[in-house]
Amino acid sequence: MNPGWRHPAPEGWLDAAFGALAEDLGTGDLSSAALQPGKTAEWYIEAQGKGVVCGVGIAVGMMAPEGEEAQDCFAEAIATDGDQVRPGDRVAEGVTEVSKLLARERTALNFLMALSGTATLTREFVDKLAGMRVDIVDTRKTMPYMRSLQKYAVRCGGGRNHRMGLYDGIMIKDNHIRASGSITEAVHKVRAVAGQMMLVEVECTSLEQVEEAAVAGADIVMLDNMDPFMMKDAAKKYGDKVKLEASGGISLDTVKGVAKTGVHAVSIGALTHSAPALPFHLEVG
Repeated sequence: MNPGWRHPAPEGWLDAAFGALAEDLGTGDLSSAALQPGKTAEWYIEAQGKGVVCGVGIAVGMMAPEGEEAQDCFAEAIATDGDQVRPGDRVAEGVTEVSKLLARERTALNFLMALSGTATLTREFVDKLAGMRVDIVDTRKTMPYMRSLQKYAVRCGGGRNHRMGLYDGIMIKDNHIRASGSITEAVHKVRAVAGQMMLVEVECTSLEQVEEAAVAGADIVMLDNMDPFMMKDAAKKYGDKVKLEASGGISLDTVKGVAKTGVHAVSIGALTHSAPALPFHLEVG
């Protein structure tokens, strides 16, 4: 059976999914009193909008048979995370005990809709840069406890992940620079404790800072809220010395112009903090 995941599946999805379910269930589903114990039903999940699906694996995992459920129970993905869907496309189906199905329906759909929204918005940005060698990357502006899932959704949409957290990449931001005294001082200090394979990125708001970061030995320079003329100048002078990442309020309307300046990557916080949900519904029978 197709599990729905685009491998590798995101770390910690079981804890996230069933933690959310526990929040919804509380001490128990009172509405289940209307249902016949042990009764099963066929069901399917259908897209109501056009976009990129993500979260099928969670929905299927939550509806999969457990323990002593009826032998005819099953849950199967029809689509795989990362697939394009249109209204009316079925992404999952199965047979599940009705009380379980209806208790888990909203939680499963919440994940599916939110993650599909992120995957869809990511694909829209990626498509804007078709044919260009510029990456769309995410940020740490994620929902608490949802980071691995949201970053998985970005990958399903064709984007790339920035660092997962504070532990797997070094980023020297404006407050680090102020607190340490200078970009050069900050880079030298983190280099003293960083592993050989660890990259160092510096957030810069001026061409003078870009030069200092490049000379100090930064691997990546973030061009923070720079206008296209400054970004183009930075790319011309330093694009062959460091990787340049554009960031700051970049939209679908402006991303192609930013990419044309010569930067290597564009980071978009909206992928994970502002993506509109893609609608799905679950139907019984």
